[in-house]
Amino acid sequence: MNTPPRSGALRHHPAGHGRDVKLLGIYLNDHLAVDTLGAERAARLVRTSRGSALARALGPVAAEIAQDRTALLAVMRDLGVPVRHYKVCAGWAGEKMGRLKPNGRLVRPSPLGTVLDLEALRLAVEGKAAVWQTLHRLSATDERLDRARIEALLQRARRQQDTIEEWRLRQAEEALATTSA
Repeated sequence: MNTPPRSGALRHHPAGHGRDVKLLGIYLNDHLAVDTLGAERAARLVRTSRGSALARALGPVAAEIAQDRTALLAVMRDLGVPVRHYKVCAGWAGEKMGRLKPNGRLVRPSPLGTVLDLEALRLAVEGKAAVWQTLHRLSATDERLDRARIEALLQRARRQQDTIEEWRLRQAEEALATTSA
C-alpha cells in the first residue's frame, strides 16, 4: 500500500523524482568539503615528498582525487544542488589546521606526520567512495545520474584506497619500527 509522504518530507524537483533536495544538498556539500580537504592533503603529500617513491606513487592518485572533486561538482550541477562555499572553505581550512598537530619534533618534519597524513587521506577517500556508492544507488531511479560514470568513479576510489593503504602501512612500519638494542 502506498502511503503519501509526510507533509514537507519530500520536495519534488523539476525532473519529477521525489527526493528531499535539501537533505541531498547538505549531503553532497558535506562530501564536497571532505573532497576539498582530501585534494589539498594529497597535493601537499606529493609536494612534501617530491622526488621519492611515495611522491611517484601518490602523484597520479592526487591528480585523480582532484578530478573526482570536479566530478562531484558536475553531479551537483546536474542535480541542481548549489555549492555551499562556506563548507568548501571549512574543508580547506580543516586541512590547513590538520597540519598544526604536534608530531614529536619541534623544528623538522616527523615521519609520523606522513603516516597521519596518509591516514587522513585514506579517510577522505573512504568518504568519497561512500558518496559514489550512494549516488550509484540513487542512479537506479534518477536518470540525471550517469550510472556508468559513477560506477567508474567508485572503482577508481577503491583503487585509490588500495594505493594509499599500501603506502600508509609502509610509512607506518618505517616510522614506528623499533630497533633492538
